[in-house]
Amino acid sequence: MRSFYLYQTSLGKIWIAADENAIYRISFFEIWDAVEKETPAIREAYNQICDYLHGERKTFDLLLDPQGTPFQKSVWDELMKIPYGEVRSYKQIAEAVGNSKACRAVGMANNKNPLLIVVPCHRVIGSNGALVGYGGGLNNKNYLLKLEKEHS
Repeated sequence: MRSFYLYQTSLGKIWIAADENAIYRISFFEIWDAVEKETPAIREAYNQICDYLHGERKTFDLLLDPQGTPFQKSVWDELMKIPYGEVRSYKQIAEAVGNSKACRAVGMANNKNPLLIVVPCHRVIGSNGALVGYGGGLNNKNYLLKLEKEHS
């Protein structure tokens, strides 16, 4: 059974969803494909996100099951390799997944990232250093990048 729970954080409302096996979604927007129920896995994800938002955690130790295409999953895997406090460009991620011309496709995969914060799509910026695109809003992206810079 799929469950979700809503929490209030320093970034605003965050919905966390899990099935019997793993966390499959963390979102700033409401989740409709599950029933409202706080499970131990959801609570643990929330606790780790809180630790991260307080500058006390740099990596996450959660069982994750993001749903996406093979290309999207390859992009999300690359995002997980970006160290805390660092950024990469869309072009660098495209090159890392084996197609230097796939910058827009990388951007679309970032946009579809179902595990905000934990899969750090906020660490991807434009080649010119601009903060471009973030499903949680550019204010939140800026907040997360500043948080990581302060605690690196």
